Amino acid sequence: MAGSANLNVMMKVARKAGRTLVKDFGEVENLQVSSKGPSDFVTRAVREAESVIREALIEARPTYGYLGENGAEVDGEDPTRRWIVCALDGVTNFLHGTPHWAVSIALEHKGQIVAGVVYDPSKDEMFYAEKGEGAWMNESRLRTSSRHKMIDCVFATGIPDAARTGLAATLRDLAQVMPVCAGLRNWGATSLDLSYLAAGRFDGFWERGVHPCAMAAGLVITREAGGLVEPMVRGGNIMDDHAVICANEPIFDQFAKVIRSPSA
Repeated sequence: MAGSANLNVMMKVARKAGRTLVKDFGEVENLQVSSKGPSDFVTRAVREAESVIREALIEARPTYGYLGENGAEVDGEDPTRRWIVCALDGVTNFLHGTPHWAVSIALEHKGQIVAGVVYDPSKDEMFYAEKGEGAWMNESRLRTSSRHKMIDCVFATGIPDAARTGLAATLRDLAQVMPVCAGLRNWGATSLDLSYLAAGRFDGFWERGVHPCAMAAGLVITREAGGLVEPMVRGGNIMDDHAVICANEPIFDQFAKVIRSPSA
């Protein structure tokens, strides 16, 4: 797909940050056996990648605002447009040498996410979408799956770690969903979970306590692939509530009913 100038900028910057991260990722395995471990190294890698992204985006569009997951926020001269960036989504996977992580860049216009890029450097898969223009992975058009029975569906979620709250609620969700589906996945990268939903690899996704920067790009990719996206709580706001539920259109109502059931 021949995208807009903004989308091309986003893809170029994502690839640039991806190259930086791939180089660092190659060092993580060597650091696993060191006494200090790779944590400090990975922290520096994330900061470097975020710096690369922030500088490149601000240089390309100096009037746009910028929001990063680690608190890097810049107010732009144009109050209607803002980049929303997760330089490394899946940092725990990265830290443990697991090749499932991504660079996520979204563009917000007047409070709406209008474009998104999720780049998985390990597999060289570039997921991207613009509002009204469909969703793509590399050169292939994306569509959500057409499965319509819960028992045939595979769902994905994020399970809170020790640094996050909400484990009890997520465990209740799992107890509701697991008996009625074909499988559940917790792969540790929200942006890729949403992209996989768009590609039909997953049939639905939900998560509580997710950072807006990790899901912003994936939300527009999912929507443009035909997926339905709603706040966890009816009438809520996904970005403010940090909670989302989404699925292919045929399964959405059944799936949402299970997740939103009072016992969940």
